[in-house]
Amino acid sequence: MAKKATVHFICSECGTNHSKWAGQCECGAWNTIKEFKESASRAGAASAMARGYSGSKESISKLSDIKPEDSPRFTSNNVEFDRVLGGGIVPGSVILLAGTPGAGKSTLTTQVLCEVSDKLNCFLVSAEESANQISRRAIRLKLQTEHLNVAIETDVLAILSMITQIKAKFVVIDSLQAMFHPDVQGAPGGVGQLRECMQVLTQHAKQNDVAMIIICHTTKDGSVAGPRVVEHIGDVMLMIEVIAGSRFREIRAAKNRFGSTSELGLLAMMPDNGYLKSVTNPSAIFLDRSRDPKPGSMVASLWEGSRSLLVEIQALVIDSHQGNPRRLAVGIDQNRLNMLVAVLVRHADLAMYDQELYVNLVGGLRSTDPSTDLPVVLAMVSSFKDRAIPHNWVAFGELGLSGDIRSVPSGLERIKQAAQQGFAHCICPKGNVPKNLSANIKVYPVETLTEAIDRLEEIM
Repeated sequence: MAKKATVHFICSECGTNHSKWAGQCECGAWNTIKEFKESASRAGAASAMARGYSGSKESISKLSDIKPEDSPRFTSNNVEFDRVLGGGIVPGSVILLAGTPGAGKSTLTTQVLCEVSDKLNCFLVSAEESANQISRRAIRLKLQTEHLNVAIETDVLAILSMITQIKAKFVVIDSLQAMFHPDVQGAPGGVGQLRECMQVLTQHAKQNDVAMIIICHTTKDGSVAGPRVVEHIGDVMLMIEVIAGSRFREIRAAKNRFGSTSELGLLAMMPDNGYLKSVTNPSAIFLDRSRDPKPGSMVASLWEGSRSLLVEIQALVIDSHQGNPRRLAVGIDQNRLNMLVAVLVRHADLAMYDQELYVNLVGGLRSTDPSTDLPVVLAMVSSFKDRAIPHNWVAFGELGLSGDIRSVPSGLERIKQAAQQGFAHCICPKGNVPKNLSANIKVYPVETLTEAIDRLEEIM
């Protein structure tokens, strides 16, 4: 008599396994528990493993006895992509790439494969596009395609067989939601299918040192579609997003087992053919110093990962005709803006409690760097007093609730980057003033908010 399939109930939000359906998961999410039927053969293997039948003492080793193999990273020939990954692609790693439709996931991966296909055996597997579509894109991007292997397939076992057959070492799967495992019930994109496909692909990548980039769909809130266990299995989770109102894309790592998650990669989509080009000097695209200085504008030095970004912060302070003045922040935290206004009122004796406040981080960027406190405050003072700050001034520093200006990391690197971009003056915390500065920039150390505003009034 054939054994029945084992039924599991898995939360699509956190990946927790439940014995029965429930309306709410332990993670707090509602209506996210989905039914998943596991084949009898796999269920039997899992049961045997749980009873201790699938392992032996010989398979257990001391960590000190394990000698790691030297598997150096290889470059993708895309500076910004390598930056976010931590310096390149690690053989045997599984990289999840997600983003909104049209962000450039397929374009970026096709570029990367073609760039390295002359050095590595590369393989592109698509389940959503035809071979003709892929070829047209490569021609439009003017890529070298003679060394790239391409296949149109949705069966994950057939894909693994092809990878083994051609001995591929770098594979792109487009996309995970279109793949299916023949031994698992359910349609492609379901909880069970996603979980099983991800597991077998990861297992093959680890056992054969095959680097994989797996493209994933996203939900309305921007997270990866399917169970959260998909993100847990992968080594790297990358998000590519379109910077609103521009041709630029930003890449951030939500998870990275081989590097930092604080790096920011910037790509520019070329208007003629859609090629994604690395932006090696991001400060140049977020600054517009050609026009006359206006009140409410101040340049800030952000720190993203391992480099400094110079961006313009704009503030608008106007009289309010409502009982509850409106305060809006774009690109920075709304609660932090409210805190900065309270500090201004308390320690700078500026009557801004009845003013409407609008603050914008120019360029569509978002930042949680506390070093934006000082330039935001100076921009608001400039707008409040209707006096412009010269273009060649930059500022950074964290503002405490007692009105003190606190040091931030990498102060010297921020100052040097500002000097390279042509800035002549910098207002910064006293603790960030370098002892020896060869750059052609004058630094003004401040310890309190009052000192910073006094310095500002001297130049406005």
